[in-house]
Amino acid sequence: MSAAYWRRAMNTGAQSSLPLPRPVAPSVSPVANAPEPFADSDAPRWLKYLWRTLKPRHVFVLLFVLLFPFVATPFLTFQVAAQSFILGLIALSLTFLGGYGGMVSLAQMTVAGIAGYALGILGVSSTGAAVVHLGWPWWVAVPFALLIATVCATLIGWLSVRTEGIYTIMITLAIGVAFYYLVLQNYSLFNGFQGLREIYPPTVFGIGWRDPIPFYFLSLVCALAGYFGVQWIVRTPFGIALQGIRDNPRRMAALGFHVVAHRVAAYALAGLLAAVGGVLLVWYNGLITPGSVSTSWLINILVVAVLGGMGHPIGAFLGAIVFVLLQTFAIDLIDRERFNLVIGGVFFVIVLFSPDGLLGLWARLRTRFGPNQALTKVG
Repeated sequence: MSAAYWRRAMNTGAQSSLPLPRPVAPSVSPVANAPEPFADSDAPRWLKYLWRTLKPRHVFVLLFVLLFPFVATPFLTFQVAAQSFILGLIALSLTFLGGYGGMVSLAQMTVAGIAGYALGILGVSSTGAAVVHLGWPWWVAVPFALLIATVCATLIGWLSVRTEGIYTIMITLAIGVAFYYLVLQNYSLFNGFQGLREIYPPTVFGIGWRDPIPFYFLSLVCALAGYFGVQWIVRTPFGIALQGIRDNPRRMAALGFHVVAHRVAAYALAGLLAAVGGVLLVWYNGLITPGSVSTSWLINILVVAVLGGMGHPIGAFLGAIVFVLLQTFAIDLIDRERFNLVIGGVFFVIVLFSPDGLLGLWARLRTRFGPNQALTKVG
């Protein structure tokens, strides 16, 4: 029963000719009516949130990703799984902006690149001819790199939130292209086309964090933190207001919400996610070059987010897995230069048949062939 139907029924009063629905007795389900274990306890809010959010499939996926590096080869652990977590985290920042804020930004890889270059300049790297090299310890360089990238993302948001649609995309694309040519042509700070090299994760507690299994778990922890962080933010008053601004900014402004401030704050949060992914990406590659922030990678992040489903946080990681698998194994079947043709074809098929990405396609298949459909046919 739609809300408009109820309004029409109530406005007509007792003389309404609209038939009202008969009350239906609620179905008794011992699982649904069972009290929450932490409802009346002093358990932390995050524990209550996890109990309400986690489902059996989440537990299965969590157990799978925890056991995966112990049964898979180092190649699959490092080259495929860890890279998927990193690209998924960067794509998650775009999913948060586009899916919940209605703002499609092509500068998320630029923010990740800013964090990577900041880490190389502030930390330890082989800079070649570059004259700026501070050599700070990692526990100082990493927070400052994240801060610099987040501030830059906030500035990008401040410049672009006053536009909508194609204009926002063009502004963020222009910023990304401008940063690419800046790092390509500047040798005194960014070392030109050679970039900054030998940027490796530190050895902490005797563990080399660039080894396949430690780096896998480092990427996994950051990916899980980003995923659950987005899931929590979209349920807060800020997240709900952001979704309202996405749907109708004029009405939200009339209700007293500061539309520009909410959008800029969303850019800042998304920039923090992209910055963490950028630091991990630099540690994964061991270097940062202008090719890492080129136009092709700006578009690749958009492709990853759309492949999985822009309206679902988990879709970013699903799209990253598909992208990395195609990037890794498709070259065995076709020429490396034709990879963009393959990924473009997959992107075209997904967008054509399922605008909501792979998750939307899966939901349609479940609706069509699931048990509910079978019951409908029997009835």
